[in-house]
Amino acid sequence: MSLIPSIFGGRRSNVFDPFSSDVWDPLEGFFTPSSALANASASTARDVAAFTNARVDWKETPEAHVFKADLPGMKKEEVKVEVEDKNVLQISGERSKENEEKNDKWHRVERASGKFMRRFKLPENAKMEEVKATMENGVLTVMVPKSPEKKREIKSIDISG
Repeated sequence: MSLIPSIFGGRRSNVFDPFSSDVWDPLEGFFTPSSALANASASTARDVAAFTNARVDWKETPEAHVFKADLPGMKKEEVKVEVEDKNVLQISGERSKENEEKNDKWHRVERASGKFMRRFKLPENAKMEEVKATMENGVLTVMVPKSPEKKREIKSIDISG
């Protein structure tokens, strides 16, 4: 309903946003050729939003690379953590849609459903064979230990002459 649509096509609602979905849009549906196309487009937009909405923090400590992903409402069985090509960490999963009853009248749908995937290329010092993952209170934590830094060996050369 907003005059300026979200880049993902989803509805926005914010008291401080003058272009929120709470504002009546007299042109809503005017530029859409058919409702079937509108529903397909909205479904695709929701899938894209779900794909990109897995927010992940990545920090490097002296001992490890630490990833934290907010995955509220998801169970550990719905999430995959994989290592690919010896240096790519992949976090993926799928949040299933809530069952809809025919008599239900939805006023707002903001929670994303669908598949998500995030990939991170790690530096050479990552010990990919020792990756550990835990999930607690909807936060996935992935620890990738680091190899100790190799100290440079400096050899003095005598100058003759």
